[in-house]
Amino acid sequence: MNTDQPTYEELRRRAVAAAQSRTPAADAAIVCDRLVRIFSTDGIEVQALQGLELTVAQGDLVALVGASGSGKSTLLNILAGLDVPTAGSAAVAGYDLLELSPRDRLRYRREAVGFVFQQTARNLLPFLTAAQNVALPMQLKGGGRRGARARQSARVAEVLDALGIGDLAGRHPAQLSGGQQQRVAIAVAMANDPKVLLADEPTGELDSETAATVFEALRTVNKELGVTVVIVTHDPMVAGEVRRTVAIRDGRTSSEVLRSLVTDEHGEESVSEREYVVLDRSGRVQLPRKFLAALGMEHRVAVDLAPDRIELRPDEGS
Repeated sequence: MNTDQPTYEELRRRAVAAAQSRTPAADAAIVCDRLVRIFSTDGIEVQALQGLELTVAQGDLVALVGASGSGKSTLLNILAGLDVPTAGSAAVAGYDLLELSPRDRLRYRREAVGFVFQQTARNLLPFLTAAQNVALPMQLKGGGRRGARARQSARVAEVLDALGIGDLAGRHPAQLSGGQQQRVAIAVAMANDPKVLLADEPTGELDSETAATVFEALRTVNKELGVTVVIVTHDPMVAGEVRRTVAIRDGRTSSEVLRSLVTDEHGEESVSEREYVVLDRSGRVQLPRKFLAALGMEHRVAVDLAPDRIELRPDEGS
């Protein structure tokens, strides 16, 4: 017997200890733990989120992807303070979203997070200019103090210039293209200098060229202003350009793609891409459907614990 190999019980003990010791990183901007959201209509309950777990580091740029009905928009609405989870915990920029009073929730939505809707008409007031739309969140926050107007004007100019649309300050939304409207919408979301920016399909109504300019604006917010950005998207261009793409399936995070820039021996740079399945605190994983289909796995599988890995295979006895 090889005594250098850990026993099954030792491996199990290590796994349990590791799972119990997992705590959110101190520098996390977003932490969701076993998040549940149940909707009830006409006596029928629909579980949109089923114990979802997600951690996003401060300053990260993350894309959330998934089929319609997977729960990604529900998650985004909870993070934005537009909806309240049924169970679990969610914290954004230091705010516990389950413990917020109505007044604190309003403050949270005005100061801690910015939100960009897919429909451009929902982001901007048509009777205000671009500059006035950007100034409005600051005025609602409370801009009656001496010198507030000057600071607001400076902030409006700063944000519009950072997004390359300073020359559009005096135009009304009807005078702007769809891409310009979305960039102004991003400026509005950034008016009160939030820690986190959330965008729900910000390029969904735009052609690919215009969508690229909107995504570049989001990248500017992330890189130059240091804001954590989370984007719900079906756009493969957007999903493929971020460092981290999180897939949501059946109300839980199922897999992640991590990208990094690598340099070969000739000094040439390329993007390295690796897909992982997500292991939640209960030890559950959602295996990619294409893997299950390839091996004909369904209902139950055989599982073996090796010293350095877990092996899954079809249950040949079923």
